[in-house]
Amino acid sequence: MPPRRVVTGRSQEPRKRFAEELRHLRLERKLSFRALGAALGWDATLFSKMEKGETLGGPEVVQGLDTFYGTSDLLLVLWELAAGDQSQFKERYRRYMALEAEALSLWHYAVSIVPGLLQTEAYARDVLALGGASGDALTREVEARIGRRELLVGDTAPTFRSILCETVLRTPLGDRKEWREQLEHLLEMGERRNVTIQVLRHSAGLPALTNTQSMFLKLTDGRTVAWVETAHSGDLVEETASVERLQLAYDQVRDLALSPAESRKFIMQMLEEAACDPST
Repeated sequence: MPPRRVVTGRSQEPRKRFAEELRHLRLERKLSFRALGAALGWDATLFSKMEKGETLGGPEVVQGLDTFYGTSDLLLVLWELAAGDQSQFKERYRRYMALEAEALSLWHYAVSIVPGLLQTEAYARDVLALGGASGDALTREVEARIGRRELLVGDTAPTFRSILCETVLRTPLGDRKEWREQLEHLLEMGERRNVTIQVLRHSAGLPALTNTQSMFLKLTDGRTVAWVETAHSGDLVEETASVERLQLAYDQVRDLALSPAESRKFIMQMLEEAACDPST
């Protein structure tokens, strides 16, 4: 193990401290991001984002860095400290995923992006890349997300309702062909007997769930739980009174949304506009 370094003057904030250590180790060995990426097998941009504090990377990447630099578990320990709430977030999300797989019915409200269960592979890749994933890690995350769509297939598939804020349909992918494929996929999924898709128009006014993406799960034991997520955090809500308040807000949103038939017409209109885009 390398000699212990004096840390005086270094940041005491875990995330910044982690990024500082990454930069120190790389520069100490006079490595470029490209050289580091080539040595470890990950995209060079990932290490750049980690040093800028834009992403923490995953434990596999950090363990690879510890091995490469010969720093024992130093970086992994710093990563765990920096992850903090993110580690808790992942644990809550894993529990939610287990409940989702067993749910009898699901109902969802999308604020700004297409829900994972309705995403095409291209859409999922663009969304997940925004979180900092790249290379093989991104491929694995996309495969996992697309695999979740199997939940809605088969004779025993749960019923699923998704209300899409109009913003979701007016925020296209950079590749217009891929965006048309996503809209076509929404229309196709909406034809399934167990899937209902509705659109909440901007003209309906401010919804009760203003900036909270929500998923409700009806479980086999009769309970309903909710997963609520913003741009910065997510939480599994199981306490009955809290779930009921969220459900009431969801019901108010549903009352303002277009009917499934009207929603289908609106999505078709968006598809026609995308097909007429002169840039494609």
